[in-house]
Amino acid sequence: MSNLLLALAAVALGLAQGTLTFDAPDGWRALTPTSSMRVAEFELPRADGDPEDAALIVYYFGGSGGSVEANLARWLGQMVQPDDRPSRDVATTRTFEAGGLPITHLAVGGTYVAEIRPGAPGRYEKPGFKLEAAVVETPNGPYFVKLVGPARTIDRWSASVTSFLESVRYE
Repeated sequence: MSNLLLALAAVALGLAQGTLTFDAPDGWRALTPTSSMRVAEFELPRADGDPEDAALIVYYFGGSGGSVEANLARWLGQMVQPDDRPSRDVATTRTFEAGGLPITHLAVGGTYVAEIRPGAPGRYEKPGFKLEAAVVETPNGPYFVKLVGPARTIDRWSASVTSFLESVRYE
């Protein structure tokens, strides 16, 4: 069997080898990942007047982690709107391709109310925040990118987040 046919068979069976790579923009501070499910962690320095830096984390759950739609719904549920509208009504979602990989990107502002730790009863209560998240679909399953921080800080780094997502490749 030719190498091309073996590679296609491996992809079809979910056996393709590779990892997501990307180019981290200037100004982002790389941190040591705090979990084996975190591929990369970055701190994006706060804008003047913001109370904290933003955090961008790239996750990989071994090929699992739910569908694009399920993740969009979960992320939308982590933000509430001051006027009680559904976050879906104020969010922007776009799909595009980078490095031959489909990417779905979500951006939404509001009050960040995600669980402090998965399964824990405590929740954040951070008004004036933004969440940007993306699902990058690869031959070995999805990678998840999540950025959370004060709105001005996220706005400050918005162009570099786009560049980061557009730089992804599966090698």
